[in-house]
Amino acid sequence: MTEHRIHEIFRLSVILKGLHALIEIAGGIAFYLISADSVVRWVSVLTRPELAENPRDMIATHLLAAAHGLNASTQSFYAFYLLSHGLIKIVLVIGLLREKLIAYPASLVAMTAFIAYQLYRYSYTHSFGLLVLTVFDLIVMVLVWHEWRLLRKHLPVD
Repeated sequence: MTEHRIHEIFRLSVILKGLHALIEIAGGIAFYLISADSVVRWVSVLTRPELAENPRDMIATHLLAAAHGLNASTQSFYAFYLLSHGLIKIVLVIGLLREKLIAYPASLVAMTAFIAYQLYRYSYTHSFGLLVLTVFDLIVMVLVWHEWRLLRKHLPVD
């Protein structure tokens, strides 16, 4: 694989991380602005057709259970988590896309912490989505490391 192709994959993965960060930020804002009762009503309306067709639908039943488990405390935690996670990632994504040298090691440190937390959460939830996110994060970390090495190699020596 050529360096140009690896760089394109790196940029695409970073852009995808940025889009994911924007979704997290929007979700965090929504959790701050929308009441837990409203979330339960919306999830109930959205899952009703699927549950009428298949009362054991895994996604619909999990969404409904999660909505019913919301209270002011958990809602505040999710809002804070999504906003902080999204904001950290968006700052790092901007730094990586602008090739700011500090963004590379900062991204590696932040993604290591995110992966550690995701694996911790996986030990409780056994969520396949967390594993997929973790694998994607690991791939992005390898690409960030690779790009960082190349960028440092091409820097002028003082």
